[in-house]
Amino acid sequence: MTAPVALRQVVAGLCDEVSPRLTSDAARNQVRRVRQRLDEPLRVAIAGRLKAGKSTLVNALIGRRVAPTEVGECTRVVTQFRYGTADRVDVVRRDGSRVSLPLDETGMIPQRLGVPAAEVAFVDVALTSANLRDLTVVDTPGLSSTNASVSAGARRFLFEDATAPIDDGLDADSAGAISGAEAIVYVFTQAVRSDDLAALEAFRSVSARLASNPINSVGLFNKADKLVESPADPWPVAERLANDQAATLRRVVSGVVPVVGLLAETTEAGRLTAADCEALRVLSGLPVTERTLLLASVDLFVSRPAPVPGEHRERLLTLLDLYGIGFSLAQLAAHPTLGSGDLVRMLYQASGFPRLRHTLDHAFRWRTDAIKAGWALSTLEKAAGHADTIPDREVLRDAIERVLQRPEYHRLRLLEVAQQVSGGAVELPAPMEQELTRLALSQDPQWILSLPAAGVDELREAALAAAARWRVYAVAGASPAQSRVAQVVHRGFHLLSQRLRVPA
Repeated sequence: MTAPVALRQVVAGLCDEVSPRLTSDAARNQVRRVRQRLDEPLRVAIAGRLKAGKSTLVNALIGRRVAPTEVGECTRVVTQFRYGTADRVDVVRRDGSRVSLPLDETGMIPQRLGVPAAEVAFVDVALTSANLRDLTVVDTPGLSSTNASVSAGARRFLFEDATAPIDDGLDADSAGAISGAEAIVYVFTQAVRSDDLAALEAFRSVSARLASNPINSVGLFNKADKLVESPADPWPVAERLANDQAATLRRVVSGVVPVVGLLAETTEAGRLTAADCEALRVLSGLPVTERTLLLASVDLFVSRPAPVPGEHRERLLTLLDLYGIGFSLAQLAAHPTLGSGDLVRMLYQASGFPRLRHTLDHAFRWRTDAIKAGWALSTLEKAAGHADTIPDREVLRDAIERVLQRPEYHRLRLLEVAQQVSGGAVELPAPMEQELTRLALSQDPQWILSLPAAGVDELREAALAAAARWRVYAVAGASPAQSRVAQVVHRGFHLLSQRLRVPA
């Protein structure tokens, strides 16, 4: 079986080829920016309403508590977290200049940036976190902020057309950083509101072609523990509500994942110490009635007499809240010899974060190649349309056309038609929609064809049968729009069967 060609390499080669042939500096700079972005990790924006817990989840994704979770200057501006060989915080002004800041004594971005808010374009944070090697995370202010400048800043980072002229004097790195996210995680709590839908629809309508669809957008239902009174288990209610939200948002996100962001941050960032675990162990030894009273409210947990000092109980609340504390006490009471590491792992599972990690891997990282290649081609097509000279326009369009003729490009066509179907523009029977989604989102023939134990010959026959089935659908009974989708899928399965041929 032959391995698929990396689409990013193909488009990068296109950029390297055409750049020296362009006559205008503007066109060369645009192609250079696209080429630079192709080598960067996938850029995922964390968006949502104010106080939805975005920064807490950013810390969990990074694996360090570096993004402030309390309202301050730095929570009112866009902040980009990327991998670096040393920790570094740069406040990027709108004129392109940078002001470097140290992390504060707790290892977080300082609350005061030292630059007037009106002059700040964004904050660029480089960290030595291994989690950022293949994912750049962008924390945005609330899209529904009552502060118009905050909302505008978030929208600019999320929705900027990368080919539009940059007239605010940003240098090339800064301009590249604010040219838009390629995928989005939208965070909300409890009921989905009309402005949540409006923000997601805005992302769909103005972001890059392959990012503006449910395939590359994930909904995150945060603070699931707040659905029930402690110490009740919130997950049965959270799962049902997340399913309802997923149905409501089916045409704008690929799915909705419930999570307890505070537990995720505490466990992923290693904030729970051995002393904290020992304090929890002491509290777990109290009689059941006393534990129940302690967990009845935050005030009672802090104020009632207990063998753990009140200030330490306050710390436990900041790390775990009542749900995490109640979960920990129950586990330690049932298993008195439970080790600290085991407790942390159980809390991590209880946060729902492992499922989010898997979802992000499936939704974004596994398709980084196609997402970035599609974004780059879309951007280059727009650059050709805005080119100042006819020769530059012809050079760009000729190079793009040659890429479009390559068989590897068909993966992007598949993503485009999958976007149309998942977004509701074209209706397909549910089994066919699922088969198209598998074909568009994976390169694993066994998963695509739902044959996990099949060998190459059986897979090739199944791919040919699928191609024939879609061909029949395209010419018999499909609407014109369905037929166009079916023809793309037919060719996709035909190309898959060719890839499954074993080289001599």
